[in-house]
Amino acid sequence: MEYLYDQYQRKHDYLRLSITDRCNLRCVYCMPKGGMTFFPRDQVLSQDEIIQLVKNFVALGITKVRLTGGEPLVRRDVVEIVRRIHEIPEIEDISMTTNGLYLSRKAHELREAGLDRLNISLDTFKPEVYKQITRGGNIRQVQMGIAAAAMEGFKKIKLNLVLIKGQNDDEVLDFIRYTKDHNVNVRFIEFMPIGNSEEAWSSEFVSLANVFDQCKAAGIDYRPIRLPGNGPSDNYQVPGYQGSFGLIHPISGRFCENCNRLRITADGYIKACLYWNEEINVRETIGDFEKFRQVIQQALDNKPLNHEMALSDTDQIVHEAPTWRHMSQIGG
Repeated sequence: MEYLYDQYQRKHDYLRLSITDRCNLRCVYCMPKGGMTFFPRDQVLSQDEIIQLVKNFVALGITKVRLTGGEPLVRRDVVEIVRRIHEIPEIEDISMTTNGLYLSRKAHELREAGLDRLNISLDTFKPEVYKQITRGGNIRQVQMGIAAAAMEGFKKIKLNLVLIKGQNDDEVLDFIRYTKDHNVNVRFIEFMPIGNSEEAWSSEFVSLANVFDQCKAAGIDYRPIRLPGNGPSDNYQVPGYQGSFGLIHPISGRFCENCNRLRITADGYIKACLYWNEEINVRETIGDFEKFRQVIQQALDNKPLNHEMALSDTDQIVHEAPTWRHMSQIGG
């Protein structure tokens, strides 16, 4: 079996695969206010293309797959996609990032099909704030989805929370206290300048140092812990709590140091780095493994050491323009 390394000798064994650019929410950090023009359906990878693509990646050492969107649960064949990926012997772990709106009706089928882990987006506990951040979403549907998932025995459930100044940064302690009686990993994520103007982003950015500051002020003790996998979060637990919390700091921390991820967009392009504009069409090579391998390695050879998001000194920026895509078109 081959393995995929970039020029900095980072081994890549984790594929983030977007199966649709469509979504049933319009979150402020993910889509522009006016919404999106979605790809025509024939521009999106078919089920058979997805499965062959995963098999190609398996031959290159990929063992973990995360299905993303848009919102993956809006795709009608999502359960069958999970089932067919699960049937590939070399795949050790299948996970999914979802907004949870359809999860109450899909959780059982997904677990039966072989889905191992879930990341569920929940940026607030307040219904009105949720409606504001998602531009119209119903938090009750997400709560029902989380409850349904908790009953299905997934290996791990994580709640993703993007901190936004003035909207949900006053709920940090509420989320940490939630882990007392819920065996989930709450992940605080810094707001990234993707698809947003510099001015809009900087006015809403909250450093994750804020999480520690609030814990200290409230007298909440926490200890560093290790969770299975090699994801980008630094994880902590309050003694005696069932769950834990993690920090993902793409702006203020060393987000890129151990990056092991490759991203395939719903329309079949490889993005070796989340932030930068460079992407290569891999869809046209899916049926020719040697060409496929060459394209993947080309993308890795061009992968930068760091994404350089929000560098204060623009003279330090050595790469090309940031991605033209909004977050919903990349899959996070």
